[in-house]
Formats: sequence, structure tokens, C-alpha cells
Amino acid sequence: MDDYALVLNVDAAVVRGDDYLVVKRSSEEEHAAGTLSFPGRKVDSDALGDAIRETARREDHDEVGVETGVVEYVTGSPFTANESTECLNVVVHCEYESGEPEVREPEEVADVFWLGYDELADHKDVPEQVREYADAVEASR
Repeated sequence: MDDYALVLNVDAAVVRGDDYLVVKRSSEEEHAAGTLSFPGRKVDSDALGDAIRETARREDHDEVGVETGVVEYVTGSPFTANESTECLNVVVHCEYESGEPEVREPEEVADVFWLGYDELADHKDVPEQVREYADAVEASR
């Protein structure tokens, strides 16, 4: 990660009907390698204003090849990556519009697929934080 005082990370919970778009993080990732997550990335330090929505849409397209429409804030939470980098993770609900999910950035994403809410909540590779994010998305729908 870069040497910022605070990193703002955006996770895009893309929903198609009752299914969530999920990525398996690459084993090369510094933080949470090999776990399941929503597509996302840190916000570029010089991007403000609509940066969260733009970051979510860009990552949905760049990482996994899907286009999303409405993007709404759901929740946010702080965490520490690599024992020293303070991060703020922002989760947004993105309505799926089109595209077949595919791995486009293999250095960041090892796999991509759809999981229903119950499957996501019960999956052994989903960290507790991601389960809480899915709960918040479900509550906001």
C-alpha cells in the first residue's frame, strides 16, 4: 500500500436478483490474500467528489468486466492493513446492468463468480467483515 495517512477503500456489492458478485483475492495480494470479497480498490488520492461511485463502477468494469448502474452508499468501517496502514473501507450497493464476469486483473483477482446471500454468509473463505457488509446490503435493499 502507499504511504497515506489514511487509505479510503471502496467495495462494490454488485447484486443481480438475489446473487452477489464475488471475487477471490489473488494469493499475491498483500491484504486478505485468497479470501472472498466484493470487487474493490483504494480511492486514488487525487480523486474526490464522486470518487466513491466512480471507483466502484471503474473496478466493476476493470476487475471483473461488468457494468453497473445505480450506486448507493451502504456502510463503512475502519481497519488496519499490514499492521500499520490505517484504512477506511466504504461499501456501496451497485445494481448489475450487463456483462459476463471474468477475471481481468489476475494480479488482484484469482476468480469471480455469483453467490446467493445464504451461500455467501456460509462460505468458509468469506471473512466476518464481508459477511457484515452483505448483511448491511441486504438490510438496505
